[in-house]
Amino acid sequence: MGAFGDFSRIATNVQSIEALYQMQRTNQSLSVRQLRLATGSRINRAEDDSAGYTIAKKLEARVRGQAQALANVGDAKSMLTVAEGAFNTVMDILMTMKEKTVQAANDTLGTEERTAIENEMNALSDEITELLDDTTFNSAPLFTSAVLSFQVNADAGDTFKVTIGTLSVGQLGLTTASIDVSSAAAASTQLGVIDGALNTISSKLGTIGSSQKRLTFRQDGLSIAISHNEAARSRIADADFAKEQMEIVKLQILQQTGIAALGQANTAPQSVLQLLQ
Repeated sequence: MGAFGDFSRIATNVQSIEALYQMQRTNQSLSVRQLRLATGSRINRAEDDSAGYTIAKKLEARVRGQAQALANVGDAKSMLTVAEGAFNTVMDILMTMKEKTVQAANDTLGTEERTAIENEMNALSDEITELLDDTTFNSAPLFTSAVLSFQVNADAGDTFKVTIGTLSVGQLGLTTASIDVSSAAAASTQLGVIDGALNTISSKLGTIGSSQKRLTFRQDGLSIAISHNEAARSRIADADFAKEQMEIVKLQILQQTGIAALGQANTAPQSVLQLLQ
């Protein structure tokens, strides 16, 4: 409650001081509302709402972390897609090798034809080697024994691990030294090796497909979490434009009445002059 002065005491104009104080408060509140409209934020400084400021900043940090985790998931899927593409190409090469081996398993071929088929298969084996060596992501080779770890959320330790595993023509049993289609019997044996290589690649493709599916679920979950956390932060920190504009209209009226009240308070002590007449 404000102080009340005596109009007959003019050394201190209490009414003027009180009117000035109220007008300054109105101007301050008006400045705060105008700042909120200018920035779109209800909380522009910690003093505006210390508890809300702390909660909003924590939510903002989480949202930014989850947004980066979402990008990480996208990068992880891209990496696995590169590996998948390489495996599919190897699969195509193995199918071609199988086709040639089936051809060589027929006794209708002569020595020259078998030699030509073996030379082609050796070239295909070299192509697999070059393909596997050249398959990288951000300059990192993919076909290693290392466990690939992806940070898929904003919390420490929330990671997703994938092992693509090593792969070479040696592991597939298809080095140039081991390829033999010099006879129908040798070609028949070679068919078994190629079938085993096809099963190996199929298994790896299945592993990659499962990992990609799980990452897609993570991607969907992160998108939903980001949306909810951003909505929670918005309710705390963002300005309600309709409410702020309504308050500004009220404060502008109070500002005008405050100026009028201050003017009246300043002229009130002049009535004391009538006592001196």
